[in-house]
Amino acid sequence: MWHAPDWPLPAGVRAVYTDRVGGESLPPFDGFNLGAHVGDADAAVAANRQRLMSGLGLQRPVQWLEQVHGTEVVTLPAAVPVPVADAACTTKAGVACAVMTADCLPVLLCNEDGTQVAAAHAGWRGLCDGVLESVLAEFQCPRQQIRAWIGPAIGPQAFEVGDEVRQRFIRVDAQAAVAFEARGERYLANLPLLARQRLSRLGVNRVTLSDLCTYQHPERFFSYRRDGRCGRQASLIWLD
Repeated sequence: MWHAPDWPLPAGVRAVYTDRVGGESLPPFDGFNLGAHVGDADAAVAANRQRLMSGLGLQRPVQWLEQVHGTEVVTLPAAVPVPVADAACTTKAGVACAVMTADCLPVLLCNEDGTQVAAAHAGWRGLCDGVLESVLAEFQCPRQQIRAWIGPAIGPQAFEVGDEVRQRFIRVDAQAAVAFEARGERYLANLPLLARQRLSRLGVNRVTLSDLCTYQHPERFFSYRRDGRCGRQASLIWLD
């Protein structure tokens, strides 16, 4: 249902990612769907979210985002219940930064002092357009003091894209070419590698990859590219 990443965290920082196992949702959202925007029953989503909150010992509800594959970052707690943004950051204890995914990259970040955390939703569009640049701009410390974790997402053997996607990344960084493997007239894109490259360009080198593919594990993870209509898992980080 939820799991701690294999990621060295500073004292006072906690992080988890969820899978689809357990929960109240019925097919095709079975079972631990946390997305309220996918067509699932409202009561099932509410029950799943409450179970997550209670199980993690969070004292306040998670402030979920309306994710739009953009680059906006919101500082939590926010003034509106569901901010339109693809990343969240906070320095407040007990406030969870959370992103939902079903193939896109969840990227969790913290500083080594354990005083600031952030979560970013990085699909290929947001990643290419600069969502990681936007969220790193919110950190009040040198980049070399930031740690990052790249969570479950569609893997490099499953994410097929056209040359227009490849060219967009290469226009930003020529080194991105190594993250694309030709398959006929299309390419297999290594999204985690692209994120790691981007973080490195920005001065963040303490990066841990989960190496978990959402597409190749239907029993464990939701995958939009595999299933179309499906639920969402989440990745969360917060200060105790």
